Amino acid sequence: MVGKPLGLHWRSSVWFVTFVVGLGITTDLLAYSIVVPVMPFELERLGYHGVSALVGWLLFAYSGGLVLATPPLAYFSELYNDRKIPLLGGQLALIVFKTILPFPSMLTNSLLDFLLDSCDTAPEIIVGRQLGIAMAGLAIGFLVGPPVAGALYEVFGIRGPFIFGIIVTAMDLVGRLLVVERKDALQWGVDPAAQYTKVASAEAELAEKTVVPPPTSADHTPEKASTDPDPSDSQVQQELRNDPIAVHEVITAKPRASFQAVIITMLRSPRALAVFMCTLINGVVITTVEPTLPLHLQRVWNFNASKVGLIYIAAVVPTIFSSPLSGWWTDRKGAAEITLVLLACAFPWAVLLIVQRSLPFFIVAFALEGFFVSGLVSPLTAELAAITRQLDGVGYAHVYGVFNLTYGIGSAIGPIIGGQLYDRLKHGWTIICLFDAGLILVFTVLAFVYFGDDPILARLRKGPLPPLAA
Repeated sequence: MVGKPLGLHWRSSVWFVTFVVGLGITTDLLAYSIVVPVMPFELERLGYHGVSALVGWLLFAYSGGLVLATPPLAYFSELYNDRKIPLLGGQLALIVFKTILPFPSMLTNSLLDFLLDSCDTAPEIIVGRQLGIAMAGLAIGFLVGPPVAGALYEVFGIRGPFIFGIIVTAMDLVGRLLVVERKDALQWGVDPAAQYTKVASAEAELAEKTVVPPPTSADHTPEKASTDPDPSDSQVQQELRNDPIAVHEVITAKPRASFQAVIITMLRSPRALAVFMCTLINGVVITTVEPTLPLHLQRVWNFNASKVGLIYIAAVVPTIFSSPLSGWWTDRKGAAEITLVLLACAFPWAVLLIVQRSLPFFIVAFALEGFFVSGLVSPLTAELAAITRQLDGVGYAHVYGVFNLTYGIGSAIGPIIGGQLYDRLKHGWTIICLFDAGLILVFTVLAFVYFGDDPILARLRKGPLPPLAA
């Protein structure tokens, strides 16, 4: 066995892994977003027409790569229980292609961004919070990418943003090299999730001791609940309850289904189908404006690439906090309630983006819609985690692979829809805003009917409990 890694505790800790995952998500979105504000202007400089539709097809390349690559990567990750190798390979390939390929090959660059994934170090009791913190990288990537890319494009041309992307990707690669996966840390007797597992076990044990069993009849009185271990339990079962490392080894050793079997299993679950449909909708809503926003700002307020980047700063800053906040709320109240609150708050701002009379109002509306829509990622992923725990043979990489596949489809068709609507219709921007608002309503209905172990619609149908008989 290789010697014990230096800094094993902090390199395998939940917080360090969450940071590296968040950095990876930031790098992924930054590599994508650095081309969003400059592509329309570069295509216009090169003499192209119908720029919005062309940008939509170029952005399709990113999500198309995500869709094509997700099934084999999810299969590889679960089959070999390995997350690090595909992540490192993706980063190295991304650096190479960004170095050797110029602007016309942005299609190929985007195909490699799919390899960013997350590790499964966080224990279940804090998965929503940690996912929310990591998913803040979505907002940070979009916050940093467009303004920096716009400024570099104005000074250095199209190669400037790509050089910046190479530097950030190299920094992300260093972080991934430092991560020690939980399965490797366990070999040295270190469980990153042990402290959280012990807290959860203590709370569960306290709850069991304080529960008073109801009387079975008038002739029998409840016996005193014993806190001693059940003599029928085997020694192995008792050891598992007190050894989180052994529990992890038993869980990770269970047989895993194939990726195709996972998809079939998901198709049989209305709850899972609803989550994936909402994920697709979320991808479409987020990406429909991407190929059109720079052109809309140029047409209405005569903006150039650097000014478009500044708009992203003002609009994206609030979204940095939305995922952590929604993840924190999801851990405490469940995914259904926070999802409906976020959707109800996002809907009016999606409609108000139609207003073009005031630039400050437009920025506020764009920022608030982005805040609430980006916050949906945390409850969606937490809902998927809950579904995963109920399905035999289904691993996190499988389910999040399907999540990436679904989101990839949504974010692939979103730019195409937005670009075509903007170029081909007289009031294209207005139609895009109304289209997004309609999708938000569909999302709301699905969440209301299917989200949670006990969906809100089912709770309302049950009604209040009948009064106790006198």
